[in-house]
Amino acid sequence: MEVDAPCHTKYSGPLIWQTASAESMNASVGDFVTPGDVIENSNVEYGSGVKITEKGAIALITGKLISKEGKLSIASSIEEPLFPDSGDIAIGQVTRISEKVAEIMLLHIESKENGHRSLPAERLSADIYVSEMVNRFIPSAGDAVRIRDIVRVKIIQTEPNLKATMKGSKSLGVLHAQCPPCGVQLVSDDSKIDFNVSCNRCNYTGFRALSNGFGLGHKIPNNSQLHKLNREGERWSKDAEGMLGHEGSRPYLSPLADFRRGLIHHSPIKKNSRDSSKGPRNTRRTYPAECTLCGDSTEVPFEPTPGKPLRCRDCLSKIQSGSASKTELSKERETLHSAREKLQKVMGIKLFVGGISYEVSEEELVKLFSNYGKLKEVHLVTDRETKKSKGFAFVTFSRKKDADKAISELQGHDLKGRKITVKKSDPNFRRTR
Repeated sequence: MEVDAPCHTKYSGPLIWQTASAESMNASVGDFVTPGDVIENSNVEYGSGVKITEKGAIALITGKLISKEGKLSIASSIEEPLFPDSGDIAIGQVTRISEKVAEIMLLHIESKENGHRSLPAERLSADIYVSEMVNRFIPSAGDAVRIRDIVRVKIIQTEPNLKATMKGSKSLGVLHAQCPPCGVQLVSDDSKIDFNVSCNRCNYTGFRALSNGFGLGHKIPNNSQLHKLNREGERWSKDAEGMLGHEGSRPYLSPLADFRRGLIHHSPIKKNSRDSSKGPRNTRRTYPAECTLCGDSTEVPFEPTPGKPLRCRDCLSKIQSGSASKTELSKERETLHSAREKLQKVMGIKLFVGGISYEVSEEELVKLFSNYGKLKEVHLVTDRETKKSKGFAFVTFSRKKDADKAISELQGHDLKGRKITVKKSDPNFRRTR
């Protein structure tokens, strides 16, 4: 019977890397190599990816060893970084607009093979100057493109930073645009001169430096004439002229560039407050108030809000230093609580109602919430231009218990196919742009 060798018996045969000579380990044409591998000793020349050392030729990169034009080279198995070159055609998205420049993030290099690959960070963004948008006078970059627009451009400079143009070809320009107020895809429209795009949902109209491929997908039909809507080389119509970003104003001061300002927005008149010939400067307005900690009369540079702490200079110092007594702080809390109760009786309890279907009217909200108590006010928030609902409202009850009941029973209530959110409105909330 055979007996297994003990586990501590040492192996005396040749090691794995000793079973072949160094010569037999050299890589030859067709082999896959990694950095440091020795390449066969040949009389041919060596190309890219190979370096000659004292030990012979070695591989510098990972890939396949090939023979090309009489040279041994390595075809990398790793895709090289994609760098846009001058003259390349690219697709990008507008990410930022300043007074005279639109910055785009490059998404795809159409003129390069595998142009969908990611670009290095230092070659990810390109600038389009207002003079490179359309063959027409454009005072502000925001008058020809908007943030989120998809554009086709041609790279015209690579160093020190990328610059692009939308001029020189009918295929260059805006390919896709979303309605600024509601986000729906815009369509081309020639019904109103110099307003070449419109929204089918909210009746928004505007101008874009259009490509012949606007809204048509990847391939542009041969018969597309959308570029004519840009009216290159022509004067602006009277309606459009008055809404461009003249006098070097920032793009958001142009009504065409920023829907939030509306079409009736006018740039404010600048006043020189240092002109002594026009009299002294306007002094800051102050409001009479009563310190909530000590009860003394004082003045503040803002309109006091009932139920909010308001301290005179001495009491503010006491609060900041921590020297205010517990008795003083307790008395202040009672004063503030009493002020809030009085305010609620006068102003009522305001609720925020979100997730409202666009089909719901203000009258339907009044009918629904009046089942829970007396209402002071119901305000369905609508768009300033289109007058359509924005999907939320504010409902004010006369009594707190009625508001609490409405919150309890209507939270998650199905109203015309959508579940609404009902909660107390936060008076300190400020929406940021």
